[in-house]
Amino acid sequence: MKVSVMTLGCKVNKYESDALITKLNSLGFKTTDKLETADVYIINTCAVTQEAEKKSRQMIARCKKFNRSSKIFVCGCASQNNAKQFIEKDVEVVMGTSGKEKIIDYLLNSLKTQSSPQKVEDLQELPLQYQEEPFACQSRTRAYIKIQDGCNNFCSYCIIPYLRGRSRSRSLQSIVDEVKNLDDSIKEIVITGIDVTDYKIDGERGLLTLLKALDGFGKRLRLSSMEEGLIEENFIEGLSKLKNFCPHFHLSLQSGCNDVLKKMNRHYTKEEFASSVKLIRKYFPLAGITTDVIVGFPSESEENFNESFEFVKEMKFSQLHIFKYSQRDGTAAAKLYKDLNPEIKQERLEIFEELNQKLKSEFIALNHMGEVLVEELVQGEYAGYTRNYIRCYISSNENLVGKIINVKLESPYKEGVKAIKI
Repeated sequence: MKVSVMTLGCKVNKYESDALITKLNSLGFKTTDKLETADVYIINTCAVTQEAEKKSRQMIARCKKFNRSSKIFVCGCASQNNAKQFIEKDVEVVMGTSGKEKIIDYLLNSLKTQSSPQKVEDLQELPLQYQEEPFACQSRTRAYIKIQDGCNNFCSYCIIPYLRGRSRSRSLQSIVDEVKNLDDSIKEIVITGIDVTDYKIDGERGLLTLLKALDGFGKRLRLSSMEEGLIEENFIEGLSKLKNFCPHFHLSLQSGCNDVLKKMNRHYTKEEFASSVKLIRKYFPLAGITTDVIVGFPSESEENFNESFEFVKEMKFSQLHIFKYSQRDGTAAAKLYKDLNPEIKQERLEIFEELNQKLKSEFIALNHMGEVLVEELVQGEYAGYTRNYIRCYISSNENLVGKIINVKLESPYKEGVKAIKI
């Protein structure tokens, strides 16, 4: 019996899918995380934008194309947001974001009874404490380790706090135990969560304590998306003393205009954000600082947009992740503001995309050498990332996958740079 676990959305979803795969493997199922022929499909959905939710629905039809008689089970943020959109389709069980492992119980029951589709909707209450999961099945050279779930920020455009619940942290010991359990082939750990900034130990900020505990395992350490409020001198100085920390900071901005930031319910000004970037570069001069930018927030005037654009250009980010504002029912922004014309949002997206290419090129030009974890072979070239998150392509007759090598950065290539092993 083959089960395909399909994941849409963030790295937290991917971690949770991999935890399901671990459990399925222990029960004797053959598993895959790829879209291919299978007897059962588990679809772990995303709802961060309308487009993500649409893709989650479309995944059902895509799976059915491989096997019309397959059983389909759905969980995740999109089904938590609106279970009806899935239960009306050819789906047996729909769950939300909480208790995803219970979907395996439904699967086992379905296989045992061999009855007609169950058509079960089971949205469990969002937890107040962190729910432990099986350690995720890690099949790559880098491992994503989930340390936290939920969010307390309630940005006016974001639906995720309503679907994931309030912030809750995993125990330090549980995280350390999972890292101890990792295979030697894993060379890098990526710390992930809905809001890793809010990771706590005994009610106090604990991210630096956690990283210190993991530094001794000899694997590169990388942080996923962070909030500006985490960037303080003692934290950045502490990171600079870690042997294995990768100086890549994905620091979410969203807008470079204070008026828009306030209406987004972001808890900083652009001046405070700029100070955080300056502090990072004080300790890590060549840090990769990437960010998220939302264009076309409903209150964003042309003047606001231009202000945001100039600020982003001034910050000299190494890369931008640009999103058009997506109105989500139930959020404050959807209630307060009228959505902008889609053409305006598209125009602003394209302006930022052009800036993104310029910023990436400028950052790459500052770097001459790097340490790369080679992760895969892509069309005859080995590919991986430097510590500060530059994508490198290396030609070699030697099998480099899974190795950490020193390289000389040569010239812009594809979405990164051509590099030579030294």
